Formats: sequence, structure tokens, C-alpha cells
Amino acid sequence: MTAPNPDPQGDKITGLEPGGGVPPGETPPGESSTVGPQGHDEGTSKGNNPLPWLVGIGVVFVACIVLFVVGRLVDVF
Repeated sequence: MTAPNPDPQGDKITGLEPGGGVPPGETPPGESSTVGPQGHDEGTSKGNNPLPWLVGIGVVFVACIVLFVVGRLVDVF
């Protein structure tokens, strides 16, 4: 059972096909996009810079090698 259309001028609405569908070309254009940054950048974080960690690990690694070499030289003499 179908209810009658509550809109008194429902038959005069342009762009509708029988059954309520909308034909191609009758839909409004999509919304425009925004261009450029909008206040902050989601992809970067100032706290996640790996360079200080890599430098620190490198310094500890070189220090261990130097201590090992100096220890071997002292033990040899």
C-alpha cells in the first residue's frame, strides 16, 4: 500500500523520474575543495626527529669501539 504524496505539487518538480530517481546531469555539482594549509599539518610532528637518536647511538657505538681498542692495546703492552 502506498501513501499519497503529501506535496500538493509533487508532479511538477523538475528533474525527477517516475519513482523518484534523478537522471544523470540533474544533480548539483560537487562542493569545491579548499587549497593550502588550514592551520596545521597532520603529517609531520616536530618531536619525532630520528637524527638526534641516530647521532647518540653512533657516539655510544664509537665510544665502545675506542674503549675496546684502547683496552686491547693496554693489555698487549
